[in-house]
Amino acid sequence: PPELSILNNCSPSQLEGLCSFLQLSTCPEPFLVCFCSWLLALTPDLSYTSAAILAEQLFLRRVLSLTQPPSRHLMAALASFCSKYSHPFCHVLVAAMLQEPGEGAEQTKLMCELVEECLEPHSVQLVLSQVLEVPLSEKLLPVLQAVLGRQEVLPPELLDLLVLTLCQQAPAFATSLNYAKLVMAVLTAYQSQVS
Repeated sequence: PPELSILNNCSPSQLEGLCSFLQLSTCPEPFLVCFCSWLLALTPDLSYTSAAILAEQLFLRRVLSLTQPPSRHLMAALASFCSKYSHPFCHVLVAAMLQEPGEGAEQTKLMCELVEECLEPHSVQLVLSQVLEVPLSEKLLPVLQAVLGRQEVLPPELLDLLVLTLCQQAPAFATSLNYAKLVMAVLTAYQSQVS
């Protein structure tokens, strides 16, 4: 709809107010899919700040409150949004999921699914760097495994950080099968760069 061009003309505080007025954080999921498809057609593209605000307003509460697998509507909306605005999405949503205390099993599965199926290569690298900034835990090992499963060429400094982190954390994961699989995956995928 032509009215959506207002999204490009709002200041950040105006955009937050508009999202609140439209109740986007609690809108029905089928509408969320529709709204995200409209965002893809919007020209010019949203600014980074506007996309980050929309990522937070549209998805943050829904994703952090997941206690079972996301609905197909929510996954479709996430995939649609990520296809164009994956960087602001990662900075807002992935950062929030990583800081979430406790198990967060559904959030971890969602991160893996996004890495495996939705994110562009540069965004996969961003997720990896975000994961390596927080203390490694058993719940994050599948996310790293998903990143390695993409078989992307990693920048040397990011690969070095990954290897260093795995080496430093080895004692804490002495009995972890997931950790052993991860180390094997690194050695297999990057054997020429890992000594």
